[in-house]
Amino acid sequence: MEEEDNEMTSFINAREIGAKGDGTSNDTDAINSAISNCAAAGGGQVYLAPGIYVCATIHLKSNVVLFLDAGAILKGVDDPDAYTSYMPDHKKSRWHRALILINGVENAGVAGPGSIDGGHVFDPLGEEKMRGPHTILVGSSKQVCIRDVTIVNSANYHILVLSSDEVDVNNVAAYGGWDGFHIRGTEDRACRRVTVTGCRFFTGDDCIAGAWVDDMVIHNCLLNSSCNGIRWIGPGSRILISDCTIFGPGRYPHRTQDRYNSLVGIILQPSAWTPMRGELSDVTISKIAIHNVISAFMVYSKPGSSVGNVELSGIKATGVYGAPCTVESWSEDAVRAVTLRDVSVSYHYEKDSVRKDLEVTEPKTGSRVMPVWGLYARRTQKLVLEDVRFSCDAEDERPAIRNDQVGEFHHDNLRLPAWAKNMQTNSPAVK
Repeated sequence: MEEEDNEMTSFINAREIGAKGDGTSNDTDAINSAISNCAAAGGGQVYLAPGIYVCATIHLKSNVVLFLDAGAILKGVDDPDAYTSYMPDHKKSRWHRALILINGVENAGVAGPGSIDGGHVFDPLGEEKMRGPHTILVGSSKQVCIRDVTIVNSANYHILVLSSDEVDVNNVAAYGGWDGFHIRGTEDRACRRVTVTGCRFFTGDDCIAGAWVDDMVIHNCLLNSSCNGIRWIGPGSRILISDCTIFGPGRYPHRTQDRYNSLVGIILQPSAWTPMRGELSDVTISKIAIHNVISAFMVYSKPGSSVGNVELSGIKATGVYGAPCTVESWSEDAVRAVTLRDVSVSYHYEKDSVRKDLEVTEPKTGSRVMPVWGLYARRTQKLVLEDVRFSCDAEDERPAIRNDQVGEFHHDNLRLPAWAKNMQTNSPAVK
């Protein structure tokens, strides 16, 4: 977002257009009028002074920044039918309603230090017969910046990005709701050049999730979830994840399943639910701290997608208590190449998770109890372990590492407990 663009000169205080900010009046029309006036004047800033602005859908326009000052709260109305959908003609249009809708715009944004309260709007006709509007939805847009704001009580995703480019999310805090940041392109149109930096997401569902994105950076984020820290569910390329902390249990519940435990720190699972044609590749994950999750990381493909090159380095996971790390293919193509470098995973022994007689079966949507405690690999062309350490706070009779159909397996300075049954290779190498 070009904040210093000389053409963006207008400053409009929404109160001067009729917004009350008194917590009871409906300020939707006044704020939308302020945005329209600002856009017509060539762009600029629409200012929300301290107060509570009760609204339905706010439509942001090109070259306009909606600025919430400290003490300003934009709060969603309770009626789910009052919100506008990004896809009004789609059969699931109700799933794409939003409190702030950024649709088909360029060079626009939402900035803080105020707050946006989604109001936990309940919609019995929405997704899962409960989810209401997303808090911010960016669709078919370019050069959008969301920064410094705090989002609470989201009725669905805090920020949803669809088929958009050059989206920058910086220093955003999100508490409760479902996903913190969710981004999706399509098979024919990936999202491009996206950054999520310096954010703090405490969410009931995945903190960050996405599919069909090219060139994305996730950096310096604090992630707490009652689901997964970072979850990739489809194809993508040139994805860099660095300097993040991921930990459980969740502060806020997973509202669908009414639980707080954190599942997987980072899970790369293209075609997680439905086939998404394409490859997830050129993923670099570095300097990540993970604590108190069921599994530290998983890389696996399902029918319809494939996994190319993935590198994890500088990973330190502690208090992992339910499932091993995995690199596995259940799709038509084997995983091409995964490198673990300077990785340490410390497991807490859980008797209920020890089942050495289990058959390895295809994962459903996440981790599962397995006949191995440290690392499992399946149908992988190349697996490299350099300076990798797996430890456990009690003896576990299962193998530490198991490879099924792994082509090239290289390890250097692999450290395991003295008591560990080191490695098990059960089948021929994959082509």
